[in-house]
Amino acid sequence: MTRPGGVWRNWGRTTAVRPLRVEFPASTDAVRRAVRAAAARGLRVKAVGAGHSFSDIAAAPDILLDLRDLSGLVRVDRDRRRVTLRAGTHLHQVPRLLAPYGWAMTNLGDIDRQTIAGAISTGTHGTGARFGGLSTQVVGATLVTADGEVLRVDEDENPELLPAVALGLGALGILVEVTLEVVPAFLLHAVEQREPLAELLPELDARAADADHFEFYWFPRTDVAQTKTNTRLPESAPRHPLPVTGRFIEDTLLSNHAYRVLCAASTAVPALATPLARLGANTIGQREYTDRSNRVFTQHRDVRFREMEYAIPVASLRPAFEALRALIDRERWPLSFPIEVRVAAADDRWLSTAHGRDSAYLAVHRYWREDPTDYFTAVEELMQGFEGRPHWGKMHRLDAAVLRTRYPRFDDFVALRDRLDPDRRFHNAYLTRVLGE
Repeated sequence: MTRPGGVWRNWGRTTAVRPLRVEFPASTDAVRRAVRAAAARGLRVKAVGAGHSFSDIAAAPDILLDLRDLSGLVRVDRDRRRVTLRAGTHLHQVPRLLAPYGWAMTNLGDIDRQTIAGAISTGTHGTGARFGGLSTQVVGATLVTADGEVLRVDEDENPELLPAVALGLGALGILVEVTLEVVPAFLLHAVEQREPLAELLPELDARAADADHFEFYWFPRTDVAQTKTNTRLPESAPRHPLPVTGRFIEDTLLSNHAYRVLCAASTAVPALATPLARLGANTIGQREYTDRSNRVFTQHRDVRFREMEYAIPVASLRPAFEALRALIDRERWPLSFPIEVRVAAADDRWLSTAHGRDSAYLAVHRYWREDPTDYFTAVEELMQGFEGRPHWGKMHRLDAAVLRTRYPRFDDFVALRDRLDPDRRFHNAYLTRVLGE
């Protein structure tokens, strides 16, 4: 299906673009036809999934390929515990597709609205010192290249390209299929509690290293943190999920509806931001429950926001957090969103924010109706002193000259981009900035 291009906006409302045409391919052949047609007219083409990136990585200046119809399970390899999904499959659909086989994805982030192609292409990750980002679960991929041909990458065909293609920023071609290595389904025992920051920080390295999955949130200018510790259990372990009513009150009414009202109030009256943040920090309760992994990893978020996240060496986590805390205290920005802190294992993906180093992640947010410029710019400058690498799908201002110094395989990736897309069929302004001409 094809329609004239209207205005496309991403979820965070940080990017708006009016493509010439929007197409909805439902097959690999349809993607090939679209790419060849764009090439014949000298137009650029970009694939879009859920639009959940806060950067303009998916902005399509000419032809937008909406992958919503390129979804579902393609094949299952029971012996090797692998599944191949169409690129437009949303992460929240995957648990249902894996359930008949008793499988699950190894790890997830805290949001599952993204498509599998969008999530791996931007470096989406979860938390856990022994677990890599979502792209590390990729063992094969099929993409349509700039000449409209199909390129398969796995251990049998073009295996040397997997570390690039598994996290390719959309610069190497249009992903049409992704093969994941999955694990037996498992439960997570979750403990969520409020803890004094003064007690948490000295234990931070040990807490992150010892737990299967550990993260914390800190509301600016408060002295408490909300910690989340998840322990992996076999699927046969007893489940103790949150009561339906309690989950609705805490996760829907308080975390979404009430929080949206608080954010709107602090936007209208900035002086309210700090008292409301303290109120939020002090009303956080303790929860302990056990449920299926995807129900513990992920949350439903209705409150629209904008986000920037930086990855730093895990050894720098505490000094970086302390420096960020001092910056916020000094500048006195009216902040209603907490700082999110996570860790992840090193991996070999060429453009992964965790390439070659165990990493810690510090994420900052602002309500979507607030201007994040001063806050994000200052935090970004701070992160440069800790060898920071920005999340590709979140807001940042770095360009190829700086990013080349952050990634040992940066030039290898650019050389592959030059080979697969010499005419920059898949480029937009964002890719030109971060990869160069």
